[in-house]
Parts: sequence; structure tokens; C-alpha cells
Amino acid sequence: FYAPAQLVRDARDHGVDIRPVDINHSTWDCLLESHEEEAGGFDPARIASRHRSMAGVIGSNKAVRIGFRQIKGIPKEAMDILVAKRGAGYDSVRDLWLRTRLARPVIEKLADADCFSSLGLSRREALWAAQALDGDAAVEVLPLFEAAPQENLQHEAEMVLPRMLPGEEVLSDYRSLTFSLKAHPVSFLRQAMQRAGLKSATDLESLSHGAKVEIAGLVLVRQRPGSAKGVIFMTLEDETGTANVIVWPKVFERYRPIVMGARLVALRGRLQKAHGVIHVVADHLVDASSRLGLLLEDLKTFDTLAHADEVRRPGVDQRQAKRDKVPRPPIAAAPPPGHPRRSAMADLMPKGRNFH
Repeated sequence: FYAPAQLVRDARDHGVDIRPVDINHSTWDCLLESHEEEAGGFDPARIASRHRSMAGVIGSNKAVRIGFRQIKGIPKEAMDILVAKRGAGYDSVRDLWLRTRLARPVIEKLADADCFSSLGLSRREALWAAQALDGDAAVEVLPLFEAAPQENLQHEAEMVLPRMLPGEEVLSDYRSLTFSLKAHPVSFLRQAMQRAGLKSATDLESLSHGAKVEIAGLVLVRQRPGSAKGVIFMTLEDETGTANVIVWPKVFERYRPIVMGARLVALRGRLQKAHGVIHVVADHLVDASSRLGLLLEDLKTFDTLAHADEVRRPGVDQRQAKRDKVPRPPIAAAPPPGHPRRSAMADLMPKGRNFH
């Protein structure tokens, strides 16, 4: 029922230390690792505010190391070789290649997934080193040179490359792993959302029953139980948590393509609170997926968009938005199906899971 991103998110919200996939530490499956002494073990301060009341019963002396299996398209057989040949650890991309004889595309997948951080290499630096590997020209793989100590072999100086922008890093994580430990995509939109009056998932906790709200988030789950008479239940996620949304049948029929197809949804509705359970009953929805695509188009972080940018690419008619009181920029209508920016986002963001 739950995607890996949600399991990781829930564990972190409960104070569990989640560590990234790494060539020198990961195995195929996720692992439990002991906390280093300097890390001080389990830290209750990591528990999210909504779970603080459970601090007395939450405890752990272990961290979770993400496994290679989370990398899209990585072959298990290759990762078994990597682990078997690892010994005391790899000290460079070339060292890994020479010892494992893995195909360059496999090493590039590891670099794309940012698996070389234990070597002090950024994603871009590791990918550069992987792409520089040349089996035909690598004299080290010949028996004579293979027997020679590695320190006797000359290597070219490492290329100094500019670091990727934070938003690029997060999108690259989603492309390789379907989640990111660095940040949530919606976090880069937060300042602009606040200016537009959109609330976060945790903001809903402090609002009153019946309040009119506008929220936005990645679509995690869509449920349409047979016993619910056509009602759709959606779960949206932002950087603060999740929000539960109710879509009545008439609203669903009006916004069916958005409900079923959008990756990032902005919506307006009424807050419903009962017995500690919070829902937003939606009456208007917007496909805002294209706003995440701005990073791919402009190579900038999602943070704040200049007013000139909003005028240059208006998502909705501002006069109409004012009349209808629908979510305004920075949450914009998505480009039509087949648009390059929409297609690029479809490859990066998870589709959400549908249950009937």
C-alpha cells in the first residue's frame, strides 16, 4: 500500500536516522546500522512535532541504510559483485571499476543515484569520473598492470565541477530512487505558496473545522472504495506531512483528469475535523505539475519566482482567477498532454498509487 518514499518519511518523522545508499556501506537490501558513538545514538529531537507525545515509547539504537535495490534499473547481480569485492572499501570510482569490472552504464547509475558520497564525491563529480572510464584504453586491467600496486599507477587530476543546485539534486534523487533524503520538492515552492495563501499540511492542525483552505502537494494515493458510493479519497504530501482529501462524485467528474493524472495538485476546499481526523473536502482542483518542471526548463531552484517570470508564463488569467477565487500563481495550470515539460515531469515524479 505504501511506497518507499512514505515509509522513509514516516520513519524519519518518528526519529529514525535514514542514511543514503552508498557504494561503501549499502547492500542489496536495506540494513540496520549502529549509531556511531559521536552521533550520540537515538535523538528524540528528530521526532516530528505531531509525534512528540510518543517520545517516551519511541526508541532506537539503530539507523537504516538504504539498499541498492532502491535504484531504478540497477541489476542485483552487479551489486552482489560490488559487495563481494568491496573488502575494506573503495577509494575511487576507478578503484571500484578495476576491482569489480562492472559495466560503465552500471557505474553511471550508481553515480546518478549519488552513491559515492563516502568518497567525498558529488553526484556530478562521480558521473564525470564514471563517464571517463574507457575499457579499451585502461592499461590497468592488463595482467602486468593489474599485479602492480595501485599507488605506482599515474592518474589524471580530478576535474573540479560546479555543484548541482539543491532543486536539481532533489529531482535527480527522484529520478534514480523515487524519493530524496535531501529535501521535498514542494519545499522549494513554499515561499511562493505562502504568498499565494496556500497552507501546508501541518497548518491544517491549527485551523478550525469548516475553515476554507487552499493546499497543494504531491499525490501519493487515490482510493475509491466500492462502499463509498463514488467518493474519492486522496492523500497529498508536502514537506511538512500529508493531508487527506475527500472528492465528492460531482467534483470528481468535473476534475477527473486532474484527480487521476496530476502529480502535483493544488486545491481549494473546506476543512473537516472530527475525532482527531482532518480532511479537506475539495471543491476546486488544479494540476500544478508544471510548476515543478520550471526547474528543468530554467535550471533554477523552485524557491521564489520573479514577478516578470509570472507574467511571462501566466498559468491562469489573473482576472478570472480573482473572480473564481481559485489557486493563483505560483500554482499554475499544467501544459497540455504531450508538452515537453509535462513529459519530463512524468518521468521524475511518482504517479501516485490507485486503489479501488
